[in-house]
Order: sequence, then structure tokens, then C-alpha cells
Amino acid sequence: MGLRELKKQRTRDLLLRSALELFTERGYEETTVDDIAEAADVSQRTFFRYFASKEDAAFFVSRLAESHFVEAVRARPPGEAPLDALRLALVESWSTIGEAVERLIPMELHLRFYRVIESTPALLAAHLRRATELEEEIARLIADREGLDVEEDPRPRLVVAVFGAVMRVTERIWSARDDAGLAALRDLTASYLDQVAPALTGDWRDPGGRPLAERGGSTPQRISET
Repeated sequence: MGLRELKKQRTRDLLLRSALELFTERGYEETTVDDIAEAADVSQRTFFRYFASKEDAAFFVSRLAESHFVEAVRARPPGEAPLDALRLALVESWSTIGEAVERLIPMELHLRFYRVIESTPALLAAHLRRATELEEEIARLIADREGLDVEEDPRPRLVVAVFGAVMRVTERIWSARDDAGLAALRDLTASYLDQVAPALTGDWRDPGGRPLAERGGSTPQRISET
């Protein structure tokens, strides 16, 4: 990388970090582009050379993480069941995603910003919209892996929708835990993904016919370890 490109990358990273720090400290709606530019000691014009908007800066790191996951799905060996391919792609790409994030901003800041998303209606709406777009991309990838026409066969979209729902539930529960770090998010995600099959196809009642909640039980145990 030449000196000019290195300087541009450093400016982008400084703007990114400044934006996320302000979003987590002041709030997304309360932070302006001018605030971000001032914190990074650059002009507003410089900000717009790197990001189209506040939202673009807010989700820059998330887009990077998502691209790593998509490539991990693409690299899964043929013959794996679609849901297994998604789960294993996530598990095996977790460390590389973390490394990619850390090259831009501290992981702690990235995780704090996830909580800002959950508590900010504009960000949450954008996050859900982007999640829908990502699910469509992955559904088409799964369809290609299986030799299916995604417009004719509903299964790729259904599988990816289930996977996406698990991720959404995990994010919501994790974000409500004040002391939860990256390891907690990883373990919670793995646990919930392990429960997909029994939740969809298993019998939720004991032999006596009582629902799990009535007998004071807990959620199903993880069915596999990776």
C-alpha cells in the first residue's frame, strides 16, 4: 500500500471510530456529520469522501463482518445440509470476523454500538432492512449450492429466514445483558442454533403430556458442540 492510500485508510478509520464513539456516547440522532468531522479534525467534505451518510458510517463495520460470513458460506464443502453450512460458516468465521473488526476499531466499541442499534428506532429499522437484503443474498447462494431455482423452490429462503430469526433473537437477548462480551455472544449464538432442529421438529411435552413451562423446565440442552 502506497503512502497516499495508507493516509486515506487512516483517515477513514479515524472517521469511523469517531462516529461510533459519538453514537455510543451522545446517541445516533444527537450526532451530526459536523460533529464527526470535528472529532476527527477533518472537514465535512472529507467525511463525505469516505461515507455517503451517517448511516453508511454506522454500518460500515457490520458490512465488513457480513461479507466475511457470506464468503465463509460460499467456501463450505458441497454436500452439507444448508442449515449446517450456515451454522458452521458462522462458527468457523467467527475469529476472522473478529480480526477484521479489530483492524478498524476496538471490539469493545463495536459491541457497544450493537446496543445502540437496539435502542435507536432509526438504526434498528435500517438494521432490519439490511438483514433482509443479506438474507436474500444468502438464500440465492444456498440455492446455487443446491442446484435450485430460488424463485421456484421456497426452501432456500425458508432455511435462511429461520437462521436469520435465530440471529435476531440472539442479538436482542445478548444486547439486554449489560456485562455480556464477545464470548457470551458467540456461546449464546451457538446454543440457539443448536436448538433450531428440536424446536422445529421435536415434541415440546414430556411423556405425561405437560408442556416444558408447566414442569419448571429450562430450554433444551445444546445438541452438539463445535
